[in-house]
Order: sequence, then C-alpha cells, then structure tokens
Amino acid sequence: MKRIFTTLCVLVFIVMAGSATALAADASNTGQSASYYPISVEEYTYGDFDELRINKVYQLSLADDPSLIPTEDFVRNGRRYYLLDMTRKDEVGVDIQTHTETVTQASDTNNLETILQRLDAEMEVTTEDGYVGILRLDHTSVQVTTDGYATKTSTLSASRSYPNLSEADISLIPKSIEDKGKTLTLGDVKWSESMDVDGEGNPVTRHTATASYTGTTSSRYATGYTVSANYTGEVSKANCAVVTYTAIFGSEKAPEESKAPGGDDTHDPAPGQTEAPGSTEAPDTTKEPVDLSGLKRPVMIGVVVLALGAGGVFAFKKYRERR
Repeated sequence: MKRIFTTLCVLVFIVMAGSATALAADASNTGQSASYYPISVEEYTYGDFDELRINKVYQLSLADDPSLIPTEDFVRNGRRYYLLDMTRKDEVGVDIQTHTETVTQASDTNNLETILQRLDAEMEVTTEDGYVGILRLDHTSVQVTTDGYATKTSTLSASRSYPNLSEADISLIPKSIEDKGKTLTLGDVKWSESMDVDGEGNPVTRHTATASYTGTTSSRYATGYTVSANYTGEVSKANCAVVTYTAIFGSEKAPEESKAPGGDDTHDPAPGQTEAPGSTEAPDTTKEPVDLSGLKRPVMIGVVVLALGAGGVFAFKKYRERR
C-alpha cells in the first residue's frame, strides 16, 4: 500500500515540475536581447523644466537591422527613461585617392617634341570601383619604344667620263669606283670618237668612254613606335557605409518601492476617524501583484492525480476487506 501511495506522489511531482519548466521557458522567450551597443551616451536637460534626457547613438552598416536597437524603458538614478524618438542619419562622405592612368598609342615618329604636341594635356577618368576625376599629363613619364625593325635595299648609280683614249678598249676603264663611301662596279661603257692632229700635223682619232657604275646599299629602319604616358591626379567617390541612429529617451521620476511595515512615516487620522495604535499609513504606491495564473494548471493537474490515486487506494482497501 505504501508503495502505491509513494508512486502517486512521484507522478504528481513530475507533472508539476514539467509544467514549471515550461512556464520558465515561455517567460524567457518573451525577453528582447540587445544586439547592438551605443558608441556614445549623452545625458542632458531639456525644456524649461530641465527634463533629464539621454541620447544613445548607434552606428550600423547598411546590412544591419535597426529593429535590434534596444528601445525598452530603463531606470537610472531614480528616474525611469522611455523612448521618445529615433532618428536616422546617413553618413555620406567623399573618399579621395591619388590615381594614375597609363595611356599607350601608336606613333609614326620618335621625335619627342612632335609626340608631346599630339598628346592631350588632361583626361577624364572613371575607375572600375566608381572613382571619378580629371588627370593631367606627366611630361616626365612619356616614353617611346620601337615596335620593330626592317631592312630596305636601295640601288646606287654613278657615271664617269674618260676622254683622250687612244683606243676604244674597255681594259682602259676602271672596273670599280668609290662614290660617297660606297663601292660601285662598272656596268656599261659608251664610246665616242673625235678627230685631232698630233704634233706633226697628222690626223689622230681620239676616243672618249662614258662609264656607268652601279651598286646597292641596305638600311635598317623602325617599322613603328609606341608611346606611353602617365596621367596623374585625384579621383573621388561619394559613399554611404555607415548609418547613425540616435535613440532619444525622456524621463520621469521612477515609482517608489513599497515601504516596509513599522516605518517612521505616519500621518494624522482624518477628522471623525480614529486610528488603531501602532497602525501605519499604507504607502501611496504598491507593488504589482504577482501573476500566479501560470501555476493554476500544474496545481490542478497535481490535485486531480492525487485525488484519483487516493480513490484508487481506498477502493483497493475495501476490495481486500471483503475478501
């Protein structure tokens, strides 16, 4: 019999403990957790009556959720603070950086003076990450490189005249000559005759040779040029990476705590009324009654289980007595 009664009591305890645990879990879920902390807290007075206020400043990124900013009432130095307003300000700033842009272009000459006349003095630029600005040519950065080389061959020619030759004999003609530092070889000879007399008056035939000499020369030349120049200056970009929220809290005097019995504060009874000796005045403010509604269900369940168990024990006892 004792074993059965003990078992019933254990069941009642388990039911009531489970219900209390569930109530505690429900109560904990109702609280709001603060995810952000203020970067500054300012306490000041406002208005003609010097109302105490507090501003809490938060800085969030664009990806942050402002609804997680704590806005619950709080008590400080005997005053209750409550949210009056919430302001938002986008911190728009301009980021300035030094930027260099290198420009390359083809050229048919390597003459630096001509190249500088062809280059623009300044240029507008927009970078890949959104910076814009005007850059100016850095004259000291201009460089010219040769794209490549090729060889060109040219034909050279020259002529020589050789008069008063006794015979039209090609062996009397030089086979090569030097012309402007180049060696030319004999290519063709043309002859002409003229009559003359010698010292004794006898007629003599004189020959004149006109010789043509030819040759070749090779020269190496650049096929083209590439000009590179740097343009340097400051570029800027407006950004909004931070949002500033300011929570403005007004205040009022916090409600006083209930005074303990037997305190020193007393008051005179109203006319026509008497006050019992030793009685004290009830304080103006009272504590809120404790809400025990959540405990009704587990208590009722425990009572029902205990009553059913007691009835079962009583019925079992009667059954044994009859036997």
